[in-house]
Amino acid sequence: MKQLTRLVVGLMLALIWNACDHELDFVPAQPQDLSFSRDTVYLDTVFTNIGSATYNLRVYNKSSENILIERVRLGQGSDSKFRINVDGLSGKDFEDIELLAKDSMYVFVETTVDIQDYIQDAKEFLYEDKLFFNNQSVDLVTLVKDAIFLYPEKDDQGIKEFIPIGEDEEGNLIGIEGFYLDDDELTFTNDLPYVIYGYAGVPTGKTAVFEAGARVHFHENSGLIVAQESSVHVLGSPSSDTALMENEVVFQGDRLEPFFENIPGQWGTLWLTQGSTNHIFRHATIKNATVGILMDYNDGGDQPTLLLEQTQIHNSSSVGLWAKTAHIEANNSIFGNAGNLSFYGNYGGQYDFTHCTFANYWNRSFRNTPAVALDDYIQISETEILVEPLVKANFNNCIIDGNQRVEFLVNQEGETPLNFTLNHTSVRFDTMDQSVLSNPYFDFEDSTYYNTLFQNIKTSLNDPQQNDFRPTQDSEVINKGDRSIAEGLSIDIIGINRTEAPDLGAYQHQVFEED
Repeated sequence: MKQLTRLVVGLMLALIWNACDHELDFVPAQPQDLSFSRDTVYLDTVFTNIGSATYNLRVYNKSSENILIERVRLGQGSDSKFRINVDGLSGKDFEDIELLAKDSMYVFVETTVDIQDYIQDAKEFLYEDKLFFNNQSVDLVTLVKDAIFLYPEKDDQGIKEFIPIGEDEEGNLIGIEGFYLDDDELTFTNDLPYVIYGYAGVPTGKTAVFEAGARVHFHENSGLIVAQESSVHVLGSPSSDTALMENEVVFQGDRLEPFFENIPGQWGTLWLTQGSTNHIFRHATIKNATVGILMDYNDGGDQPTLLLEQTQIHNSSSVGLWAKTAHIEANNSIFGNAGNLSFYGNYGGQYDFTHCTFANYWNRSFRNTPAVALDDYIQISETEILVEPLVKANFNNCIIDGNQRVEFLVNQEGETPLNFTLNHTSVRFDTMDQSVLSNPYFDFEDSTYYNTLFQNIKTSLNDPQQNDFRPTQDSEVINKGDRSIAEGLSIDIIGINRTEAPDLGAYQHQVFEED
């Protein structure tokens, strides 16, 4: 045992002696020693006073010697609006950074810029600095956009405003963090983008107007909530550039970096609450929400509570359009990819869809729900449900499609039969599951519900993963529309005439490069 102890002690002393005998040497870095993964770090566009994402720069030691970078610093020093992390250390000026032979290290870069510190009344501003490694440098560049910020205020105790949405069992108010828009905040123009924190509430009896070209960006867990007897009018107009969409009204998240372009669930929803009325969405795009539009109930009138024209809802992490006992008319509109359903006609209601595309090609997680579902109930506990009849749900010259075998489901719990029709409409429904087929509503020969149904045809949409739902040259939806229906809606979502040989869905086919 003593011999083993002596052996262990001897080995430890040898290791210590060896380490001391081989202490690493570093020589000053020369210009030829260093290279960089890029000569310019472009931080993508950010809103004024909102922090950017983190970007990286890799620094290489090309030499066969260990080198010492005597100084790493930002050109503007402590005044720089960039922040850096060098080899795990945060700051703006560093000395004696060691880098082993043939090794590399990461430098991480972020920024937050107030545009008004540099240019008054500018809508955007290119902010630049340099990152020096001794006398070598890498450019840092970001585009900063000005915006109008709307957010809940805090009271004297530091508690933020909230909007009441109900009461708990003890009669205490339940609310969400948010604020009511003042009268001078109810018109959203295209002069500057808007950034909203929390839920912006449209007060009772008021109308929020979104003019053509308006851009509205919601922070995480934020959205729009519309009170009783109030309205939303989204008044976009046709755009000459379908990529730029200069006259479209766009609702999206507040992260402008390309990585976030199609990331679902960045913000909450446009919540049109029970008792709100006369909502109009024209030439609107709603993307990357949790629920695109949540339409609660209807106003009890003969006319639709919600009118959608040339409207697109994309990349909702839960549901694109969720309607609860609602009264909705939609024309030339697209209900795209969603984590659950593109359209959910829940707890009854009245719905008319003409030349609409429902296409759910969600691929970010498992999905076991269809693109379109209709039912007449809502479950309020494990043992109790409430029922409202489905008064009507008409799909005329529509597409119901997706990447699952069954993209259309209906479910009845009440005594009143569901009232729906698929008229000159394509549907993805390809299953041998008897638990599904036993539903009497899936007798596709029953003309009560199905008139000229195109089941499991090749829709061949151009690039549904990228929200491009145009039919290609090979699509079997071409010329399948009913002309008498198309005559009442003579142009498609982008202004193409469709009356001669109408296609199904929101788009009339045109030959384009991808065909």
